[in-house]
Amino acid sequence: MSELAMVASEWSTVLIGYAAQLTWLFLLIEWLLRLLALFVVPRNRRPTAGLTWLTLIFLVPIPGWILYLILGSFKLPHRRRMVQKNLDSVLERLSANVAVKNKATPADHQSLITLSQSLSHMPLTSATACDVLTDYHQIIKKIADDISSAQTIVHLEYYTFVVDKETEPLFAAIEQARARGVQVRVLYDAFGTRRYLRPSAAMRRRLLAAGVQVQSSLPLKLIGHGYTRPDLRNHRKLVTIDGRVGYTGSQNIIARHYHRRDSIVYDELVVRLEGPIVAQLDAVFAADWFAETSKDVTGDIPTPSTVGSPQLSLQLLPSGPGFDDENNLKIFTAAMYDAARTITIVNPYFVPEESLLTAIESAAKRGVKVTLVNSSVMDQWMVGHAQRSYYEQLLQAGVDIYWYNSPVLLHSKFLVIDDTLALVGSSNMDIRSFELDHELTLLIYSQHYAQQLQKVADNYISASKKVNKKTWLSRRRYKQLLDNIARLTSSLQ
Repeated sequence: MSELAMVASEWSTVLIGYAAQLTWLFLLIEWLLRLLALFVVPRNRRPTAGLTWLTLIFLVPIPGWILYLILGSFKLPHRRRMVQKNLDSVLERLSANVAVKNKATPADHQSLITLSQSLSHMPLTSATACDVLTDYHQIIKKIADDISSAQTIVHLEYYTFVVDKETEPLFAAIEQARARGVQVRVLYDAFGTRRYLRPSAAMRRRLLAAGVQVQSSLPLKLIGHGYTRPDLRNHRKLVTIDGRVGYTGSQNIIARHYHRRDSIVYDELVVRLEGPIVAQLDAVFAADWFAETSKDVTGDIPTPSTVGSPQLSLQLLPSGPGFDDENNLKIFTAAMYDAARTITIVNPYFVPEESLLTAIESAAKRGVKVTLVNSSVMDQWMVGHAQRSYYEQLLQAGVDIYWYNSPVLLHSKFLVIDDTLALVGSSNMDIRSFELDHELTLLIYSQHYAQQLQKVADNYISASKKVNKKTWLSRRRYKQLLDNIARLTSSLQ
């Protein structure tokens, strides 16, 4: 054997030895990562979500851990959570002077009132007027009309807030208000707005040129101090005008077709409020503004209007990753257990957490008439299939399910219990809205308004098709497979 061949053989032996050592080292690292996951992942996490993450990490430890470090924590950074805790006292103080002292009025729901205040620091309060609005274009016009009469201050907070042909009247009203010297602040979600590139850029240019204070919420920050999970979102929708008028509900500020290229358009529901409840909307805005800007605007909040006699008792419930609890989930679940006769759920994205699903099934099996209104069209493929994976279980329990007719997607979000309680707001009934999104829910303790919202739901049902249990259970296997796969991914939170 030549000297060159001998050297080559020796190097080959050395390289094989190194490769074997690297293989064993790689295997050791993988198993250490798997063992570490057993200590870290299940802590304070639902078993289903923890099991999903553990399965992913055990199959592919390194990619699994990278994904977990990016998406595994659904809470805000420590600084933001501390801000929320400090703001809890602010919310309590700002709401204290509008609290309803006589809590006997909605006595049937006293436990829910107590729970809501414990979670959000918002006491029971009142409104002198409450209008339920369902016409998409009229909602925008109504807000614009109220801003046109503003005298001191306007606050707007939206997930999606852009200027286009349909929202133009609102922007014109804002510009006119600023020209009169009205203070205007706009808070919008960074992702939910900026994904509409041209309309969102036009929005910022116009508002800044008019002298409006404009701030994005939860901007993307992946590296360094203050890292925030990239898919945390501010999904709230609210407007306050002079501390006198307020709005909240499901509708964003964007054209009804959301600039989509398909035929889907959206139906929405918003409530217009007057009276002391507006102070609670202002308090939520002030808290969110401070979290993003570190600027305290509570001194600008007007004294709540008390003109007119209180017409109903209600309560505001903010929720999201800044809170220790899943406020909206707990309230929805408690409301289901309170139901004695009827539950009507109108929600576009229904992917229930285990406790909520159990509450709904329990209600149906004890004789409560439970109705769920969804849409036949899907604008989010994974969520749409995930929610349909629950239909079999719900139908077997006796829940009536309706599909709103295509091509309209029913984006309204409300819940009616026994024709005595209504919950209206921005929150979907899925894990994202329970854990990842800042949401806002209005609890209305009023038979009159609960019945009014039930009539709206009945109108939706008349424009819907009932899901037939026998037909649904016999649908094609590949559709069942898609639903089941989507359901598995929904727990990866």
